[in-house]
Order: sequence, then structure tokens, then C-alpha cells
Amino acid sequence: MSGGTTREHWDDPVASGARVLADGVDTTHRGILYLDGISVSFDGFKALNNLSLLVDVGELRCVIGPNGAGKTTMMDVVTGKTRPDAGSAFFGQTIDLTRLSEPEIADAGVGRKFQKPTVFEQHTVFENLELAMKTDKRVGPTLRARLDGEARDRIAGTMDVIRLLPEAARPAGMLSHGQKQWLEIGMLLMQEPQLLLLDEPVAGMTDEETLRSAELFVSLAGKYTLIVVEHDMDFVARIAKKVTVLHEGAVLAEGSMDSVQQNEQVIEVFLGR
Repeated sequence: MSGGTTREHWDDPVASGARVLADGVDTTHRGILYLDGISVSFDGFKALNNLSLLVDVGELRCVIGPNGAGKTTMMDVVTGKTRPDAGSAFFGQTIDLTRLSEPEIADAGVGRKFQKPTVFEQHTVFENLELAMKTDKRVGPTLRARLDGEARDRIAGTMDVIRLLPEAARPAGMLSHGQKQWLEIGMLLMQEPQLLLLDEPVAGMTDEETLRSAELFVSLAGKYTLIVVEHDMDFVARIAKKVTVLHEGAVLAEGSMDSVQQNEQVIEVFLGR
């Protein structure tokens, strides 16, 4: 892919078998997210060190690792917050993430949820989802906008998915911590993403909220691709079919939760057993 970025590059990020020209090199890959040889340094510290990662369409991938392993920096690269010093980052076959701004990447279908929920606390659950809907956000169209039946159905459907339909008229500030987390995930879903990056989504939740979150994420997998960065190993074991372990900015191990738990290197540097 050369030159500037146009909308035509974003039409089918998960098309298979495409060949893309990036900086004069012919590249072919599969999957919805493809990182190859990504390196990032901050003042001499190598946050990512030749990191390569492939995530398939519809997958629920968990990423674990000790503090400083590179998990947040990896998500920063995918969302355009941080530019890599070296390597390639593709969303689908044709979208070179290193050439797009953060808003362009979000518009292309990559959504990110940070650890602390950010919702409009004075607005109701319904209004939060309405505000998050993927529409023309310019002042004129926004002032003239009126919700039609289809839009209301979408909002209701999303509230049902995140299990907040009974709370539709409740101000977001009155929700529990876990409910706020679900609402923010619902707000991401209203943006019609294909890839969701979730940073420690169950931190601070009760056991019941954590269980419901696990059920939610499993239900979203397939329709969406999810990358979950989490420190709660019980939660990871509950939801993950495939786990990637990062250490010192690179992939240390990858596979099922059982296989990485038995990996001697993982035990030594991360699990501490």
C-alpha cells in the first residue's frame, strides 16, 4: 500500500489472500491483526523487541505478562497512539496501521477500552449508547438528528447484549463499577468495530460481575475479534482458547492456558511457581 490513505483501503479489512505492497515489499498474511517485527524504544528502553503476533478473525485472544512486558505498548501501536521504530502492523489485508491516525484507525473498525471506564455519568444508559452511535458527528447533522426505529432497536439490542436493558433510564453515574465497564463496552459496540482491545476489563469487579463479564466476552467472540489484556489468571482460564505471553517486549510463549502454565520459561518469569 503506498501513498495516502483513502476509504477504499478500509472496505474489507478481513479479506483473505490479498497481496499488499508496503514500502516496496510484497506482503501476504492472514488474520485480522498482523504484527511483524515490531520494535518500540523509549529513551533507550525497548518496550517492544521484534514483536510478532497474528490474531484470527473472530478470535478471543488473551495477552498476559508481567508489568513492563509490553502489553500496553502493543495496544498503543495497534491503535496508532505509538508509532513503531521498526516492523509492520496490518489490520486485515490492506490497512497499514502505521500510516493512520488514531481517529482513522478507530473509524476503520478498531475499538479500545481502557482499564478505567469513561462514561457520561449524568446521562442515562440509553443516552450514553446513543451518543456513542456511529453517525455523522458534525454540529449541523447532530442538531438535526432524530432517532429512528432502527436506531432505537440497535440501542435496545446492545443494552440486551451487555445486560443493562433494565437500567436503560438510569444515570450512568449510579451504576456499579462492573455495569459501567459493560456500558463502555456497549458504547464501543455502537461504533461497529471489528476488533476490540480490552485492557484489564475485570479489574475491581466483584466475583459475580467477573463471571458475567466472562459470559459476555465469550458471547461476543466470533461476531467480533477480542484481544483481552488481563492479570486475573482465573478469568483468563475461563475465557481463553489461546493465550499469548509477553516478556521483555516479545512473545515468550503462545498456546492454550494449560500449555503456557506448564511452560518452564513462563513459570520462571511470570507465574512464579
